[in-house]
Amino acid sequence: MTHRSSWMTSELDIFRETFRRYLSTTLSPRAERWRADKMIDRDAWLALGEMGALCPDVPEVYGGLGGTFAHVAAVIEDLEYELPEMALPVAVHNAIVAQYVMHFGSHEQKLRWLPGLATGQLIGAIAMTEPGGGSDLRALRTRASRAGNAYVLRGSKTFITNGQIADLIIVAAKTDLEQGTKGISLLMLEAEGSDGFRRGRNLDKIGMHASDTSELFFDNAFVPAENLLGSEEGRGFYQMMEMLPKERLAIAVSAVASIERMVKVTTDYAKERKAFGKPILEFQNTAFVLAERKSEALIARVFLDWCIERAIKGELDQVSASIAKYWTTDKQCQTADECLQLHGGYGYMNEFEIARRYVDARIQRIYGGTNEIMKLLIARSL
Repeated sequence: MTHRSSWMTSELDIFRETFRRYLSTTLSPRAERWRADKMIDRDAWLALGEMGALCPDVPEVYGGLGGTFAHVAAVIEDLEYELPEMALPVAVHNAIVAQYVMHFGSHEQKLRWLPGLATGQLIGAIAMTEPGGGSDLRALRTRASRAGNAYVLRGSKTFITNGQIADLIIVAAKTDLEQGTKGISLLMLEAEGSDGFRRGRNLDKIGMHASDTSELFFDNAFVPAENLLGSEEGRGFYQMMEMLPKERLAIAVSAVASIERMVKVTTDYAKERKAFGKPILEFQNTAFVLAERKSEALIARVFLDWCIERAIKGELDQVSASIAKYWTTDKQCQTADECLQLHGGYGYMNEFEIARRYVDARIQRIYGGTNEIMKLLIARSL
């Protein structure tokens, strides 16, 4: 039985059929070069913009398709399935950066940034994590001091997805050192011509090789006062808390799509690979492992669909999103491990998809809030 997500529509079916075909025939052949370069080229971003795959839920007046979070989820799923190298960078762009601008930006800010984000002429990033800070957003050290009609940013960030290529960066900074979480604000830094802003290393990761991940430095970087996100200072922490459920749901979307893909790839391999004169799928251990993985994939899919429905209605809560993020990414890593094992020695070779998915999966349990933090948030609801 093939499961059809409850949030799918005939319109999305048509879009996804065209989108997947374009990914597999046009963009996927470039993935190996991206992994070697540790960077996705701008032409690919512009191509996704032309396809309508960037910011698809942004209203048409701001350059988007006027869709819902269902469109955002569909793009992440299709990328994860057909071109996983782009899944994370685009998820950050679509499911995080564009969402902040849509929900908290003024009309003028939306007109200024959303059309560029939708075409791919602007690439988005969000700079929260700091060296030594990890998931503790309350411990931010980056400082934004008001100086006339601008803010002066001082500090550094690390592990920033799209950091090497981003044009528009949401920077979380302290605008009032005495107010704790009430002293955090979000500033929209436009990279071009920003004196005092510099990009550090493109970090060398064990996986996600095509996704650039960077250190960012702010050495008295000027940000115009009108680039404050929201109508007043001190709203940054609350803005982040409001948007984190969607960010974590986006990670879960990617995780479930990856699980489904790994089960399919490994099942196909097990049907073809022979040992002792018969396909390895005919061995009970292989069949049982894949039966377990298929069962968990469907369980994950059904819960994910329920969460997406709630997100579309604006009803997704922190606890449900935390459950989705923690459980699906744990299962993604388990699935990657067991599917690699069924590939035998070939599973350890980078030319095989399962090997790349194995190393790519590991970060899913860390970013967006570690899975230990997710359990803490869930425990508080008991």
